[in-house]
Amino acid sequence: QVQLVESGGGLVQPGGSLRLSCVVSGSISSIDTMGWYRQGPGKQRELVARITRDGISRYVDSKGRFTISRDNAKMTVYLQMNSLKPTDTAVYSCNAVVTGTGGIPTNYWGQGTQVTVSS
Repeated sequence: QVQLVESGGGLVQPGGSLRLSCVVSGSISSIDTMGWYRQGPGKQRELVARITRDGISRYVDSKGRFTISRDNAKMTVYLQMNSLKPTDTAVYSCNAVVTGTGGIPTNYWGQGTQVTVSS
């Protein structure tokens, strides 16, 4: 059983910062790409950023405000979000491609953490 648990969401004023964390646990052989997605009110889920095991990252439309990082030893991925805008309000979900003891890479999702940007 593999679990992804996010933390760090909350209410922040425009221009503020938050740091999201996602810890992977369970019977794990390796973790490949990890990423953060978000789904705003009335919108489809979209990719925010992802990072490979070797640390190669890709961002979608954050314009330098977000930074994704990971700690492979801790099986954790982070998303540092700065200069937050009301349009960043969404449920942020962690995603990871995990190879368990069965040897088959599988896509897993966390339950999501709410980020609300409002004055």
